[in-house]
Amino acid sequence: MITLDRLVNVLGGYGVPLCGRPETRSAWLRSVAVPDATDRHVTGDLLLAVGTSSIAEAVRWAAAAHAAAVLVRPVETSTATPCASPSAAAEREAAALGDQLGVAVLVADSAVSWSQLVGVVYGLVLESRETASGRGPTDLFALADSLADTISRAVTIEDRHSRVLVYSRSQQAGDPAGRKVIVRSGKGTVLSADAVVLATGVWLPRLARQWGVRVPVRAGRGYSFTVPVDHPVPGPIYLPDVRVACTPYRNGLRVAGTMEFRDPDAPQVPARLGAIVASAQPLLRGVHWDERTDVWVGPRPITPDGRPLIGATKAPSIYVAGGHGMWGLAHGPITGRLLSEHITTGKQPTALADFAPLR
Repeated sequence: MITLDRLVNVLGGYGVPLCGRPETRSAWLRSVAVPDATDRHVTGDLLLAVGTSSIAEAVRWAAAAHAAAVLVRPVETSTATPCASPSAAAEREAAALGDQLGVAVLVADSAVSWSQLVGVVYGLVLESRETASGRGPTDLFALADSLADTISRAVTIEDRHSRVLVYSRSQQAGDPAGRKVIVRSGKGTVLSADAVVLATGVWLPRLARQWGVRVPVRAGRGYSFTVPVDHPVPGPIYLPDVRVACTPYRNGLRVAGTMEFRDPDAPQVPARLGAIVASAQPLLRGVHWDERTDVWVGPRPITPDGRPLIGATKAPSIYVAGGHGMWGLAHGPITGRLLSEHITTGKQPTALADFAPLR
């Protein structure tokens, strides 16, 4: 018997995120149910959706089983490689369905086998195989720590695709070669480094969540475009009443405005452009609003408390820098300087205390 929060933390080492319903993390898991091909009507606190790759079907099974959570292993139908992590679309679908039916959804990487997942789940939930530190022998992080203590070196455990699954608690005492961070790109390029900084803007949670960064980052999308003008504009113009900024650009005017909370990868919304034109047109003369070019929409990374995420994650040598909202360009230099100080000295600068990613 363990809490869902404990299971989520352990499965996070296998690339299994919790999608939606964070309030259920305190739920106790006392039983595990696995649907049978001839009888889907099973009950249990945690449902292992073996036998389906459909998130929707898995969530329906879990709701019927009165389960607090369901573990599903969807098979991506896109062109992604077999070892790809759950896509953002899959996570969004899981969160929406889970919220609708009252089930916490854990979405497993398609590269992780059911045998691995079942071993972890049964070991923790049913057999309560926990040590004094609260970790069971099916916890790969505990295994990495045990190996590190035995050989007095840092330990990382990788899968067959050379992806790092887990790492030992202490990386500083190990041999420098054992402290390298391995990065594999979507195209298969492999890089190693002493430290890695995740600075992927609004997409930051997709990578950083597995290392303990739970502060959400949403896309506050802004629109901009270029229009020709009859006469050169000598300098930037800000229209505070309508919150539109205009900057001289290539003998024209670059116009930017609005704040739209939407999926960062969603297409442009023409009505947003029309709203910017309608609000700024009465205030500026000699602007050819109908001749817009270079129309662009960009997602500003916004956090709930307005503070960026700068600093260390739970993983040694993995740091984040993001969530600066509309101040990324202005705050980029000082962010880089303070974060480099943190990385090279191992000590968090006082100025970064309020921006800790694990807050």
